[in-house]
Amino acid sequence: MLGNDVPPTVAECRVCGGAVQECLDFGQQPVSSAFVDPDRADAEVFFRLAVGFCTTCTMVQQLEEVPRDQMFRLDYPYRSSGSAVMRKHFEQTARHLLETELTGPDPFAVEVGSNDGILLQDIANAGIRHLGVDPSGGAATVARAKGIRVRVEFFEETSARAIRAENGPADVIFSANTISHIAYIGSIFRGVDALLAPNGVFIFEDRYLGDIIEHTYFDQIYDEHFYLFSIQSVQAMAATYGFSLINAERLSVHGGAVRYTVARTGSREPDPAVAELLAREHALGLGTPDTYERFAANISRTRDDLVALLHDLRSKGHTIVGYGATAKSATVANYCGIGPDLISAVFDSTAEKQGRLTPGSHIPVLSPEEFGNPYPDYALLFAWNHADEIMAKERRFRENGGRWILYVPDVHIV
Repeated sequence: MLGNDVPPTVAECRVCGGAVQECLDFGQQPVSSAFVDPDRADAEVFFRLAVGFCTTCTMVQQLEEVPRDQMFRLDYPYRSSGSAVMRKHFEQTARHLLETELTGPDPFAVEVGSNDGILLQDIANAGIRHLGVDPSGGAATVARAKGIRVRVEFFEETSARAIRAENGPADVIFSANTISHIAYIGSIFRGVDALLAPNGVFIFEDRYLGDIIEHTYFDQIYDEHFYLFSIQSVQAMAATYGFSLINAERLSVHGGAVRYTVARTGSREPDPAVAELLAREHALGLGTPDTYERFAANISRTRDDLVALLHDLRSKGHTIVGYGATAKSATVANYCGIGPDLISAVFDSTAEKQGRLTPGSHIPVLSPEEFGNPYPDYALLFAWNHADEIMAKERRFRENGGRWILYVPDVHIV
């Protein structure tokens, strides 16, 4: 636990129905992507961000679900194309799909959570039948401008059946950083079952629990990340709904992710990588309570070290800002009690966030063009998973004597 006074609870696993033992409690948190209009700062929604692990299937999951329409609204601000690293990643992913799974006669690809079309653009340009499914109308408008077909709604069993009726079966159902967001996972898999061709594959990428624990990436825990996937929990989840995990590939994006490939049981042979990663997870103890106790202790230490550093720097008269108004920064700012008294502003390139306040902590969000007007003494890098890209872009900050503060895997200054 993290020092909260609320007693630990036991809930029912949303995947297998087993007992979920609470292990982390970050207290009251805001909706992470609901950036605040300064004139309506008193209208925020909060929830208790508590996490537990299933003692049966090992799935790590949140104990309180935020309604999906509060998180993934029509004006949802995130845009996948905003990072050069992610653009390159999805270009490579699209090429891989075109060379492997989308080679048959008239193949059909569906992306769940297609956002601004960063992946489907290359698939569409190759002349492949495709469809993006995303509840964000703003992101869909951007994707459609690129010539991409998008259905603006949530993916679930009913929408999957409608897509099948209109388009036929899908050879590939792909999703990146979305499946872990969806609490009603049973409807997702029933939808995949209804839409997927007999020998098709369901491929999804998500942050990896092993990296989150090993490197104390505690800010990967926020409202949108309802589940934190591991190889063993995804394998169990797939089996629950009549599928098999046939491949698992480690990825470097977001500080560590895994690309899971799922197929109908018996349709394909599992790759040896699945067994190899399972053995590594058992060695890490991802399914044992002691692991989460150590994780909680590491999180508390990071919080204390970060808050102490910020207070010390401010007491010495230094100026401090944040860089990257990420969804995950909501957990850091609100759990650590970081507000405008410690950080005067957060700089972010997403136009939809600029001029607003960060959720809960109410720090003004400004454009990166204002970052050097004048440069601060220190910048807390919330978007640490894009550190190389950001530091290269903002090299003049360092040249002018500025220093970056990072808090993963521990608090340090560079």
